[in-house]
Amino acid sequence: MAAAAADSDAHPGDGPRTWTGPWFRSLFAQLLKFGVVGGSGILVDLGVFNLLRATVLGPDQVVWGPMAATVIATCVAIAWNWVGNRLWTFREHRRSDAATREGLEFLAVSLAGMVIGLLPLWLTHYGLGMTSAWADNISKMVGIGLGSVFRFALYRWWVYAPHRAAAKA
Repeated sequence: MAAAAADSDAHPGDGPRTWTGPWFRSLFAQLLKFGVVGGSGILVDLGVFNLLRATVLGPDQVVWGPMAATVIATCVAIAWNWVGNRLWTFREHRRSDAATREGLEFLAVSLAGMVIGLLPLWLTHYGLGMTSAWADNISKMVGIGLGSVFRFALYRWWVYAPHRAAAKA
């Protein structure tokens, strides 16, 4: 019973959990796909952020401009990543009968990850007074990294958890 619970997120036929077994290779492949989707999402996020920061939401025009630009850019990247992760990274685990619930869970996890990502920007820009575009971008990258670890864990073991898809099969 304990072994079955420990392997609840493994695919049927994956075999035992070892560093060289099918379970690890499956997790590693999924992590690589998540990285590709996330990497392209980072480009979308930073592109939208810098466009907004350099134009309508510049810190010299709007006091909270960098934070607003981050929220908008992150929401655009969330939509981008939703499509990529649903159609590619976690394709085998998506549930067509629960797409709305999956979408809401994905959005909740993504927004929580966004809050995590806002913290370094807020700290450096408003707390430490480091207001250059360079400092804002470095802070955003740190926030994106921290948020990504959080998001991958919750996408993998909650939103697209293999045991949830297997329960519907």
